[in-house]
Amino acid sequence: MRALRYYGPGDLRVKYDVPEPECLPHQVKVRPAFCGICGSDLHAYLSDKFIPLRDTPHPLTGETWPITFGHEFSGDVVAVGSDVAKNEGSVKVGDRVACQPTICCSHCPSCKQGAVNCCDSLGFIGLMGGGGGLSDYICIDAQFAHKLSDSIPYEIGALVEPLSVAWHAVEQADVKPGDDVLVMGAGPIGLAVIQCLKARQVDGQIIVVELSSKRKEFARQCGATTVLDPQDEDVVSRCRSLCGGQGPAVALECAGVAASINAACRAVRTKGLIVNVALWEAPVPIDMMALLFGEKRLASGEKEPAQNRTITCHGTQVQITDVSTIAVSLTASDFRAVIDALESGQLQVEGMITHKIKMDEVVHKGFEALMKEKDTTIKVLVDVRT
Repeated sequence: MRALRYYGPGDLRVKYDVPEPECLPHQVKVRPAFCGICGSDLHAYLSDKFIPLRDTPHPLTGETWPITFGHEFSGDVVAVGSDVAKNEGSVKVGDRVACQPTICCSHCPSCKQGAVNCCDSLGFIGLMGGGGGLSDYICIDAQFAHKLSDSIPYEIGALVEPLSVAWHAVEQADVKPGDDVLVMGAGPIGLAVIQCLKARQVDGQIIVVELSSKRKEFARQCGATTVLDPQDEDVVSRCRSLCGGQGPAVALECAGVAASINAACRAVRTKGLIVNVALWEAPVPIDMMALLFGEKRLASGEKEPAQNRTITCHGTQVQITDVSTIAVSLTASDFRAVIDALESGQLQVEGMITHKIKMDEVVHKGFEALMKEKDTTIKVLVDVRT
């Protein structure tokens, strides 16, 4: 079958001789329709530090490079495993689904607690083996195939994964009625966070910090009440001014830049919360005194406090300008909540899709566009069937 294979940084190849996967008893076989290109994909394309599988197989998939890419995808179920077929409540052949890319062991302490997104051997389809959405067929665990109603197009189904990341982060933030919220960065995840805040009826201010003019415009369309440019304004003082002199109650860090996370720590009010949603390739320096003297809290996007992956407070500064989060910060309940919100019309996300491309255009019109045309490129979807 055909699949987009990752051979290392800057080396993506469409191959036509990849073996078609066999559907195991607990799996369903999916024919992908659309697959999004994520910031984590872009990390892997640029750096050999992000997917450290050149020589060491992933503990669950057993795979090393090359691997099939793609973890934000929708499609049709074309076959079900023998165990799945016995379960009347499971998805069936012909169902349209959004696929959760979680790979977990099911037997470590975290998995036994139901926190499969914190599995000790956590992996992600399309990044660490197990196939990927940028292929003709993929087999996944049936529990991670989430049925879509006919009212949700395949294109929107491919956005369920990044929207679920944002939904999870907003839930972690536990925003109260009237709370003012700061969103650092208006890339795909930042925009998704804004829309999830609106869908959850957050009625305080939503302040967004962003450099790109196009993304500023999208942020306003998504529901931002104020958009700040950190090149033109002092973000910390403006946030305090907008929020009665004390700053917002919650900040969600979606930019993945050291200056951004530090600004968020300084901007929130006393006893405020900063939720990290961005993905970081290396430790970053954080002014811990900004947290200490205000009794502020810094959390990651996980639901299980014991498994929080907090940011290290030493190391060198990371200069990454367009980062979204990997699928670690989501669960099956987040997928269902997002699908319900899409079906009810609470989430209307069509405007996030700026480009649709073919499989053989992934490098030039996908990855290179995301790097070179950031101002006009938000979410790129690959039509996997072309």
